[in-house]
Amino acid sequence: MTETDGKKQLLHLVFGGELSSLSEVQFRDLNSLDIVGIFPDYASALAAWKSKAQQTVDNAHMRYFIVHMHRLLNPADTQ
Repeated sequence: MTETDGKKQLLHLVFGGELSSLSEVQFRDLNSLDIVGIFPDYASALAAWKSKAQQTVDNAHMRYFIVHMHRLLNPADTQ
């Protein structure tokens, strides 16, 4: 089913890890990536991203990202 509470699911993945350098997105250790979770919409993914980013604010090399999985699963989906 593509609907949750009457809304279309637009899956988003939130993950992060420590970067090797600040100039590029190259993770120091792929085995220690923090997979925060998969969320049904951008708003809930953004809330999770903000929470994790705030927890690691003292580490300049730590970065969290939101991946629009729905765009990978259905490239025609532009939302």
